[in-house]
Amino acid sequence: MTPARPTPPSEHDPELRAAARHLGRRRFLTVTGAAAALAFATNLPAAGAASAAELDAAQITENPFTLGVASGDPLPGSVILWTRLAPAPYEPDSGLPQERVTVHWELAHDSGFRRMARRGTATAHPEFHHSVHVEVSHLDAGRVYYYRFRAGSWVSETGRTRTAPAAGSRPGALTLAAVSCQAYHDGYFTAYQHLAQDDVDVVFHLGDYLYEYAVNSVGGYRNYTDRTLPALFNRETITLEDYRLRYALYKSDPDLRAAHAAHPFVVTWDDHETENNYAGDIPENSVPPEEFLLRRAAAYRAYWENQPLRRPQQPEGPDMQLYRRLHWGRLAQFDILDTRQYRSNQAYGDGWQYPGPESEDPSRTLTGETQERWLLDGWRNSQALWNVVPQQVTFSQRYNTTTLPSKVSMDAWDGYPASRERVLAGAESAGIDNLMVLTGDVHVGYAFDIKRDFGDQASKTVGTEIVATSVSSGRDGADKPANWDTYMAANPHMKFYNGRRGYVTVELGAGSARADFKTVSAVTTPGAPITTAASFVTEAGNQGLNPA
Repeated sequence: MTPARPTPPSEHDPELRAAARHLGRRRFLTVTGAAAALAFATNLPAAGAASAAELDAAQITENPFTLGVASGDPLPGSVILWTRLAPAPYEPDSGLPQERVTVHWELAHDSGFRRMARRGTATAHPEFHHSVHVEVSHLDAGRVYYYRFRAGSWVSETGRTRTAPAAGSRPGALTLAAVSCQAYHDGYFTAYQHLAQDDVDVVFHLGDYLYEYAVNSVGGYRNYTDRTLPALFNRETITLEDYRLRYALYKSDPDLRAAHAAHPFVVTWDDHETENNYAGDIPENSVPPEEFLLRRAAAYRAYWENQPLRRPQQPEGPDMQLYRRLHWGRLAQFDILDTRQYRSNQAYGDGWQYPGPESEDPSRTLTGETQERWLLDGWRNSQALWNVVPQQVTFSQRYNTTTLPSKVSMDAWDGYPASRERVLAGAESAGIDNLMVLTGDVHVGYAFDIKRDFGDQASKTVGTEIVATSVSSGRDGADKPANWDTYMAANPHMKFYNGRRGYVTVELGAGSARADFKTVSAVTTPGAPITTAASFVTEAGNQGLNPA
């Protein structure tokens, strides 16, 4: 979602180039070769950190829970809990030696921890930057829990999470929030301050959790006057150390911490967690593929270390299976996609281009063949009323002019029309009556009716697409961007368009779904109030958005 830039200076990534030369392209382009390269470049043990000495947690003299707590991926009897020990989060070693630390965790039925549900210990390994992922099982389905961590004499803040309803149950409603695109340097995370107070069951983060771009000493458009950020943030993220430090900067934000503590998150990435508009193993800039894959391996590892993700999502070198499926009883099935790791390269050099034979090549894919088959098979087996697809880039057709032909975004599904057609045909074949796509990426809020044939506005409406605006990316924005009139006229299936920052909530019920687009007036100054810009309803069994 950002214009291409020249190849960045590489003074701070000589280890990537050295590792790439050391291994060579043929060996690197395997999972084991990439894992070895990552270990070579970062001095990390490739096989584990069980041999590391243990640090007595009583020796930790500063609060190690500076990055907060988080939970995610709720299952009927299980949740994943996360924290990372970082007494000095803005230093490369986070203020801890290369020693493992025993961390105690507690899960309770009440916020006072008087009625305990589960407790135990976990090890924060230096190999994973002292992050902790605790998969708590044997819990009751469909209920709220509270959790916290302890290391030595330090106790974390309390988090609130929940399990999913029992499989086969028919819950009456689910309220989710969708968020995306939180460029630290573009403004404050005020939307999260409000989301932390909102009554939602789960938050879906649709990508661009962080940005690889430099953050200067005043935090960019935050324009700090009460602090000075270290110079190590004022460069593009390239190495594992860079990505780890950037997560520390983002996760030290109090509003983001509050949202994570208040709700379980289900996360998926887009491009900026690694590099703008990359496609599979093809980088934005002209660097050798083995060097980019090493960067991708570093980015993926740091992503896993800093998110509430389960063991199946732990990366191997430059590969990480992030797509996965969650259920909310028989009310909703969530098929969380990854539209970056497996996609064909953008046609016609990326950007907004006229469609043609290159973009319309039927072999092109946004999801990769394996993930596409997984999605369609999941729909065929679905027993859910609502089939929801949290993913990254705009799914519906989007023209930028009222005259035809119109240019379309080669980075979105418009640039991969055969891939979109296979998905829509698969939904039709599976008999999916209530399809909802959740999207991020574009820094604006959209609401679309998904047409079976976007070239024929009289064709059946087969679902809805709800596009969450950014948390901060794009700075303050405007209710009606300069191209508002053109977009609304050129795309009759577009029912809403707003350019402010914020988030969207969706309530899924037995008879209908309601989407509320919530926006803040500014992010370049903190503390802006939140308003509901618009609300829409679509009926179960009768798809199409109508003002609420």
